[in-house]
Amino acid sequence: MSTRARRPILLRLFYMIPFIGWMARDTVEHGPDNLYYGVAGLVSAWGIAIMLFGYPGLIIPALLLVPTIFIALLVITWG
Repeated sequence: MSTRARRPILLRLFYMIPFIGWMARDTVEHGPDNLYYGVAGLVSAWGIAIMLFGYPGLIIPALLLVPTIFIALLVITWG
């Protein structure tokens, strides 16, 4: 039985998403080094967005992270 048959269907569908799924599969199957390259790619994309769009390229991703940080703070305070 191959590895593909053992994976759940949702995981297989996620791995089929171009670029994001491929990076996730590489990170899971080939080690944590790919995670660092992915983070470097996201930071580079953010930098390019800042260079192209200016102030909105800096502020909009930060505003999108506000709910994430809020939930993280709630989880930390609830213990």
